Order: sequence, then structure tokens, then C-alpha cells
Amino acid sequence: MKSSVKEAAPKPIVVPAETAIPVVLDQTLSSKTATSGQSFLATVEAAIEIDGKIAIPKGARASGVVKDAKAAGRFKGGSVLALSLTNVTIDGTSYDISTSAPSFTHAGKGKRTAVAVGGGAGLGALIGGIAGGGKGAAIGAAVGAGAGTGGAAFTGKADVVLPAETALSFKLVQPLEIKVK
Repeated sequence: MKSSVKEAAPKPIVVPAETAIPVVLDQTLSSKTATSGQSFLATVEAAIEIDGKIAIPKGARASGVVKDAKAAGRFKGGSVLALSLTNVTIDGTSYDISTSAPSFTHAGKGKRTAVAVGGGAGLGALIGGIAGGGKGAAIGAAVGAGAGTGGAAFTGKADVVLPAETALSFKLVQPLEIKVK
């Protein structure tokens, strides 16, 4: 007699909402040249472990979308660059995700401070003044409470620029269920 017991499928790994996904950008993004809806690519910078199992491995490919992009005004008006991750590929399987949209803003011309704001939770951190307002002043930002770091460079017209390899962190808005193979 043969047993009719079926082998149970492995339980999926569930990455909870609010989990931070640290990534590095694969390309430069600028508030001057980016457009709302434009896609971008990134690479997961550190593995995400759930209950001792790697849910999202370091090096996994991620893609996202520019949620908002506004170049700095000529005489007034600040620049804005808001991003969100939309997809992560794990072991050849693509998963749609929904994340917070961190925003990077720079006050209009004549202002000497810049603010980086983590969307969703509304976290913000003062990231410093521009030294003498000169061209190419670089400012680094810590985004979210230890969730990751974003590098932002501001040029003479105060546009937000995130160079390739900038480290960013996005928080899941909804849990992500990953199939175990």
C-alpha cells in the first residue's frame, strides 16, 4: 500500500511591514533631470533575515520609481526628489513591493539649509548648510532612525543630486511574502 501523505509545501517567508530595505542606487538621480514616473535601478546592500532565514539576499536587484521631481527655481522655490521602491527580484522571482517614499528637498536660492525627509513616517533630519553657497557643495544626510544613509549633493542652483552608489533605505508599507524554493 502506498501512503497518500503529501509533502507539505514549505511555508513562505514573510517580511513584515516597516522593515527597512537598504539599497544603493545604480545610477545618478537629479531633481533637475528626473521626471515623475521615471524608473530607476538599485541593488540591495545588506541581507534581510527573518527568523534566521535570508529573505532578501545582499545583491538582489531592486527597481523603483521617481514619485516627485522638481528642479530648483531660478530665483525662488526649492528642489524636490522623492523615490519609492516598486520591485525586488529574489532567486529569479520578481516581487512587487510598496515602500515609503523618502523625499530629498533643498530650500530655494538664498537659503542656507537643506532637509532630508523620510516619507511615510515623516522623519526628517537637518543635513547642513551650504558652505558659502558655492558650486558643488556636498551634503550628506542620515535618512530615518538608523535605517540608512543617503548622500545628496547640491549644486549652485540647489538641485538635489543623488550620485550612483548612494545608500538609501526604504520601508515596506505592506508585508512581503517570499516563496521558499
